[in-house]
Amino acid sequence: MAKRKETFYNVLKGKFLVDEDAPKHWAMLLFLAMLALIMIGSSHSIDKKVQRIAVLNTKKRELRAEFVATRSELMKLKMESTLVKKLAEKELYVAENPPQKIIVKK
Repeated sequence: MAKRKETFYNVLKGKFLVDEDAPKHWAMLLFLAMLALIMIGSSHSIDKKVQRIAVLNTKKRELRAEFVATRSELMKLKMESTLVKKLAEKELYVAENPPQKIIVKK
């Protein structure tokens, strides 16, 4: 038990960094530091992508709402009653008699 306690204190004090096996420890520490940097960079990249996705989803909802509003407005404009009112403003009216075919004989 005393040896474990002593080993733990040596690690906390950093004696493993100045022993004769220090180059092995430094290589491992550099490797772990590189992995930590890669992990931090990766998480930042993911956060940026998540934020971009949120912005694009918001924009998509806005465009969808605009599309629905425009489509309903177009449907109202295409209705016959709306066309009749617009034509009445220009003093054009719907014919009471249906059109007749003109047949030309040679």
